[in-house]
Amino acid sequence: MMRKKGLGMNRRQFLTNFSPCSTEASLGAKYFTNAVFRTHENKEVRFYDDLIKGKHVVINFMYANCQGTCPRITANLAKAQEALKNRVGRDIFMYSITIKPEEDNPSTLREYAKMHRAQPGWLFLTADPYDIATVRSRMTNWSHPGIDLDATQHTGMIRVLNDSINRWFGCSGLASLETIVQVIKWCEPIKPLDVRIRENAIAQAKIDQMEMLPTWLGSLGDS
Repeated sequence: MMRKKGLGMNRRQFLTNFSPCSTEASLGAKYFTNAVFRTHENKEVRFYDDLIKGKHVVINFMYANCQGTCPRITANLAKAQEALKNRVGRDIFMYSITIKPEEDNPSTLREYAKMHRAQPGWLFLTADPYDIATVRSRMTNWSHPGIDLDATQHTGMIRVLNDSINRWFGCSGLASLETIVQVIKWCEPIKPLDVRIRENAIAQAKIDQMEMLPTWLGSLGDS
């Protein structure tokens, strides 16, 4: 079978090629709900208005007495928070939501946060079971009843979104630290074109000197 000329992908030039992109408005409280949640600091918050609206957020689902992947994922998120330094709580916000609110009250979540050395900018949240199930479904829906009706299926995923530009990404909570941080950064607002051209030109120059392309390209644009 012959390949049409010009249709092949040149992976060594993809960083300097641009195509128009657009972002839609936020999905808003009607989608995310504005249900009342309570933090591990025992503060009442509205899910959309206080936690999501206009923000760049990292969300995962967990429960305090989990003996499976939850502790490992929480530990990975703690490392990500450390890697992001003072950005968490300033322009990135982290939320861990219990899927067992009947067990995890604010006091329990506070101890869990303390055990994992969570720093400011990272909230552990509980709410009415119905509201948690609604948020969980809308944040991690796989459109598969066998998965979506089983809350434990959603504890392994990290969801990243930037409400200001309606950009969503996700990855496994057991991914490498480099992967988790990179996925979080993918939700950053789009930089001005001249900045992207300059950063991508730096990255392109580095790629041109490589015999093998790297797995992640996030740091290649650094001067």
